[in-house]
Amino acid sequence: MWFWIFLLICNMLIPATMVGFGWVLKNRTPKEINSIFGYRTKRSMKNKETWEFANRYCGQIWIKAGLIMIAPTILATAVCYPLDDDGQGWVSLAVTAVQCVVLIGSIFPVEKALKKKFGDK
Repeated sequence: MWFWIFLLICNMLIPATMVGFGWVLKNRTPKEINSIFGYRTKRSMKNKETWEFANRYCGQIWIKAGLIMIAPTILATAVCYPLDDDGQGWVSLAVTAVQCVVLIGSIFPVEKALKKKFGDK
């Protein structure tokens, strides 16, 4: 049971991080363009306007995606409760892999929105 609780907590880290940092990016966008914190791509770091837009847009996506991922994460983790530790671990690995795809996949709509709004300059 303790291993399952540990996995549930671990599985919730990515959605919780996305919601938390999404809120920060959306509501408290880093004031200065920097290479340490914020949505950092070549296109987003061109100027202050693209920086603010990209961070706010990414924040919105992360909040929505993080909130949407909470229910399936809890469901997948709950379904694997009767499995042995190895089975629970494999399910947790699959859940984390899907979450990572969603997290990394958020780059594509942000870059598309940047290109649409600011062009390919």
